[in-house]
Amino acid sequence: MAIQKSDSHILSVLVNNRFGVLARVAGLFSGRNFNIDSLSVAETDDPEVSHMTIVTHGEAQIIEQIEKQLNRLIDVIKVRDLTAEHHVERELALVKVDCDTSERAEILQIVDIFRAKTVDVTPTNLTIEVTGDEGKIRALLDMLHPYGIKQIVKTGKIAIIRGEIRTRNG
Repeated sequence: MAIQKSDSHILSVLVNNRFGVLARVAGLFSGRNFNIDSLSVAETDDPEVSHMTIVTHGEAQIIEQIEKQLNRLIDVIKVRDLTAEHHVERELALVKVDCDTSERAEILQIVDIFRAKTVDVTPTNLTIEVTGDEGKIRALLDMLHPYGIKQIVKTGKIAIIRGEIRTRNG
């Protein structure tokens, strides 16, 4: 359960699943010099609707302006700032770590402690999948750093409000 406390904001945006909607949303941000820290988009249980999780930052007045601008877009169904609400958020990261056979057991212990998964093994490296909040992923990366991280790929945040049943019209 997370409540954001910095100037970072998580916007939950339901949109019609149509060609060009993502480009219009991204264009809205770039056209007004707003930055998108992370963006995740996927179809919902209704194939005609997609859910966007947009992480951005700024003072309350700027976030309010972003919300108003998003609501003006034709294909936007609903915008909600989850930042001050109880929500669940997760990120996914794939981490490729240098490792020889002498270090493999140590690294696998760390992976196990963080409830991560090893998804690929070669003679010279491991690829690890970890899901969690930003703090968990950062902590795992800190533990793996001494072994030599070769590459990191992250999804950015996805988030959902806690406890409510969400419907298209609700």
